[in-house]
Amino acid sequence: MPKRKPNRLNGYDYSQNGAYYVTICVKDRRNLLWHVGATSGRPWEKPLLSYIGEIIDVEIAKISYVYENVSIEKYVIMPNHIHLIIILQPDKSGRPQVAPTISRIIQQFKGSISKQLGYSIWQKSYYDHIIRNESEYQKIWEYIDTNPLKWELDRYYAK
Repeated sequence: MPKRKPNRLNGYDYSQNGAYYVTICVKDRRNLLWHVGATSGRPWEKPLLSYIGEIIDVEIAKISYVYENVSIEKYVIMPNHIHLIIILQPDKSGRPQVAPTISRIIQQFKGSISKQLGYSIWQKSYYDHIIRNESEYQKIWEYIDTNPLKWELDRYYAK
């Protein structure tokens, strides 16, 4: 059997403070998260989310409440994937806590949505990139911001 390429940076501590770019895909690239083709008619407005997309939107907002030292700086829900910039910050409460890893945050997020739906929609694993400087951060922010406008050119595009 072929060996899978490791997804994570070997030896990196994914609970360390910093910025992370994460992409989570729907299994088989099924377009489940938008009402594809249904928009408000204004190209600058967000596409209409499907029922599943709305659940995901609420769950993204909950991440910062579940993990006090985690914030979602930017995100977009696409028809068959999600992009997020996740920031891990130092614990401000002074209480000793185990810092969540990016993997733990994503696992909890995917699990919560699967539990609400009664089945999993997710592809195994996820893509991550450690954002190392302001220039990378700005490029990723711009990509997330403009991704819905370029949907048909997206590498995850599937009719």
